[in-house]
Amino acid sequence: MTARERTGLGGRLLTGTVWVALLLGLWLWGWEVTDVRPHPSSPPAAGTPIPAGPPPDVRLPPAARPLADALPQRVEIPALGVRAPVVARGLDAHGAVDPPPYRQAAAIGWYAAGPAPGAEGAALMVGHTDTETRPAVFHRLAALRPGARVRVLRAGGRVAEFTVDDVRTVERDQFDAGWVYGPHRPGRAELRLITCAGTFDRATRTYSANLVVSAYLTGRA
Repeated sequence: MTARERTGLGGRLLTGTVWVALLLGLWLWGWEVTDVRPHPSSPPAAGTPIPAGPPPDVRLPPAARPLADALPQRVEIPALGVRAPVVARGLDAHGAVDPPPYRQAAAIGWYAAGPAPGAEGAALMVGHTDTETRPAVFHRLAALRPGARVRVLRAGGRVAEFTVDDVRTVERDQFDAGWVYGPHRPGRAELRLITCAGTFDRATRTYSANLVVSAYLTGRA
């Protein structure tokens, strides 16, 4: 474990100027210019209807008590067939969360200075939706629906099990940093899976939105 990773294992909340800088950086990550062209099968267009919160006929399980800190090693999303390694990431030169390099487009980046998945607070995980030549790890993330399960294998061989309770596209003019990156309910262990979404502007080489999947801890194995 690197010194940088150890600093991320406090389960602490980000405060003051660090929190402000993180929110600004994460916002920039969603809209920054990229040299990656979208795969022909692109993400959902901005404005595509996506449920905000669970529909009335979906019964979600109660939240489980948060776990102690432990490094995440792998993320599994059974409904999508995703089984991806986790790489600890920090901030890039622009203050944005640094996603995995494109040669690791099948990996998921965890913001290691924030809570670990399973610990109290909102753990942030980012991934690419596509590369120049193929879909990436979060290409089908919009297909998730409330009630879907996300499993995070943690150091020591234990698994934190999350249940999705919200899937939505957050467009630039509706961006709410507090909702996207902060806990939705105090005392819970929550998880955010974030990727680019919306329409891709070839002139500016930016996406118009982010796709945000919110989940909360409901079990352990």
